[in-house]
Amino acid sequence: MSLTSRAPRTARTSRRLRVALVAAASAGLIGAALPSPQPLGIGDPLFPQLGNPGYDVLAYDIALTYRGDNTKPMDALTKIDARATDRLGRVNLDFTHGTVHAVEVDGRPAEFALSGEDLVVEPARAVGPGERFRVTVTHTSDPAGPRNTGGWVRTGDGLAMANQADAAHRVFPGNDHPADKAYFTFRVSAPKDLTVVANGQLVAHALSGGIRTWMYRGSHPMATELAQVSIGRSTVVRRTGPHGLPLRDVVPSADADRLEPWLKRTPDHLEWMESKVGRYPFETYGVLVADADTGFELETQTLSLFERSLFTRGGLPRWFVESIMVHELAHHWFGNSVSPRRWADLWLNEGHATWYEALYAEETAKQPLERRMRQAYLDSDRWRAAGGPPAAPRPPAAGQKISLFRPVVYDGSALVLYALRQEIGKAAFERLERRWVDQYAHGTASTEDFVRLASQEAGRDLTAFMKGWLYGEHTPKMPGHPEWRSKAPAKGSTKAPAPSAKR
Repeated sequence: MSLTSRAPRTARTSRRLRVALVAAASAGLIGAALPSPQPLGIGDPLFPQLGNPGYDVLAYDIALTYRGDNTKPMDALTKIDARATDRLGRVNLDFTHGTVHAVEVDGRPAEFALSGEDLVVEPARAVGPGERFRVTVTHTSDPAGPRNTGGWVRTGDGLAMANQADAAHRVFPGNDHPADKAYFTFRVSAPKDLTVVANGQLVAHALSGGIRTWMYRGSHPMATELAQVSIGRSTVVRRTGPHGLPLRDVVPSADADRLEPWLKRTPDHLEWMESKVGRYPFETYGVLVADADTGFELETQTLSLFERSLFTRGGLPRWFVESIMVHELAHHWFGNSVSPRRWADLWLNEGHATWYEALYAEETAKQPLERRMRQAYLDSDRWRAAGGPPAAPRPPAAGQKISLFRPVVYDGSALVLYALRQEIGKAAFERLERRWVDQYAHGTASTEDFVRLASQEAGRDLTAFMKGWLYGEHTPKMPGHPEWRSKAPAKGSTKAPAPSAKR
């Protein structure tokens, strides 16, 4: 895409960059011109242009002004504190679906242009390796757009966020890849009759006329995909969890009494998860119930997003609903605290969350784990044919990013954990799980890290065993169950199953 065709998307196209592009087009000057602004990416095989090289984000400070209409763009100001890892003549940020009004680097005006889904910033001076710097972007954050593109979710009374896998940069500029976690502060102004919640804890709020400003801050680093801001006519229900953990559930005010039987189960869910893998890793937890039809639930950090209909439509067994609640809670250990180093490591997030979902159903509702795993084994070869093996999934379909969330990364990946437990024994497996979330807490980790740690816990090299389960075209034999068979995919069939409602 040329800079000219991008110009309507920004209120000020950088004069310096325009001049550079004109010069580059001139045969006589092309050798002296700067390269054209272009999206970079960190080379993730599934999302090649996601994330940006050359720096590490330390903190985001994001201010939003909501005026009561969830179809209109909001004024926004994003401040990004970062440390350069290379010399940077330009800084690329992931950003799209918004208008950029101005950019500063360390308080000085900077030139900028939009290229693809990148905001390319040229500071007044280059940033040297090891230097800390701040990028300040004045922009809009636009909730309009197709429902399946992610980012803002329009609810019946306001907004919420659903940024997984690659949609945070539809909301704010940043380094939109889970490999670069950072601390977040949100400052949101909204009409005083609305309630604002966000990741972390409320640290301040102030009323000025008819506008209330809320400030939330997280105590631990977070991936951009896990960011959450909810604005609406909500009630915040508070209670206490294990070890005095403050819990806050956020629900449509009209549904507070109706939802209470579900919400009050969270302390028990936390106690159950802690009995499996150790202490909850964050400063608070809660359930955010949105009046929206998203088609999924989502583990946004410290405040998991759920569709209202999961709890209100009726017809779903109680154990099923609770197991989905446990699924999103389990992500706070697997995916939120220990985040994937690349998107192919997604199986570690979803496989573990599905594992504890199924284990909870077995232990509390007599839904046999082995029966579910046998069914997963039956379907596994078809899932692998349609979407790739668990640790080497095929890229999502063009324009359908959530198609990455296929059955193979859920039950297909929980099946890998079942096979591992069968191979090394229950005691070693349970030690591995606790060690994994402890050793990599609040950081990132890869499939290779997991295989290495599993080998250490087992006392032998599991590389060859895990290779077939993680990367094989066909599902290996199940230890302890040689009679299990996987149904072969239909000849020539590679059509992917519909994405899961869970994330």
